[in-house]
Amino acid sequence: MSKQKVWLVTGAGRGMGVDIAKAALNAGNQVVAKGRNTDRVAKALGDHENLLVVKLDVTSPADAEAAVKAAVDKFGKIDVLVNNAANFYGGFFEELTLDQIESQLRTNLIGPMNVTRAVLPVMRKQRSGHIISISSGAGISGFEFNSAYCATAATLHRRRRRDWHCRAEDCRPPGADRCIPRSLDVHGL
Repeated sequence: MSKQKVWLVTGAGRGMGVDIAKAALNAGNQVVAKGRNTDRVAKALGDHENLLVVKLDVTSPADAEAAVKAAVDKFGKIDVLVNNAANFYGGFFEELTLDQIESQLRTNLIGPMNVTRAVLPVMRKQRSGHIISISSGAGISGFEFNSAYCATAATLHRRRRRDWHCRAEDCRPPGADRCIPRSLDVHGL
C-alpha cells in the first residue's frame, strides 16, 4: 500500500499555507492547494505533478464542495485537511467596521466549518483522515488592537478542542484523528 497521502491545504497562496503545501509535496505527498487567487497559489508553489491548484473562497459552501469534488476527482481521496485560510483586520474595536468584523468571522471561523463539512463525507467513506485547523495564540491570550481577530481565534481554538473538529462521535469518521499541532510533521500523518 502506498504511503502517499492527499493533503488539502486552504490559504495556500502565501505564508504558512505555502510552507505546509511545499513540505507535503517535498515529502512525496499529493497536494490540493486552495486559495481565492489561483495564480498566486500556482506562482507560490510552482509546477509539480502531485499538485492540483483549485479556487476556493472558504466563505462559500459551494466553493468548498466544488474544491473537495475536484480533489477527489483528481486524486481519489483526501487524507489530510489543513484549514489555514484567514484574514486580519486590526485596530481599536470601535473603529472596525461591521463589514470588517463580519469578514473575519466568515473567513476565520465559518470558513473552516464550510471546508470541514465538505470534507467529512469523504473521510467518513474512507474511514480515515486528519483534520488540522491552524489558529493563533491570540485565541488563548488576546492582545490589544485585535479584538475581532482574537474573538475568531478563540472561538476556533475552543471549537476544535470541543467537538466540531472530529472529536464528537457525530462528526468523527471512524479512524479519523483530530490534530492541534505544535509542529507539523508531514511525514508522520
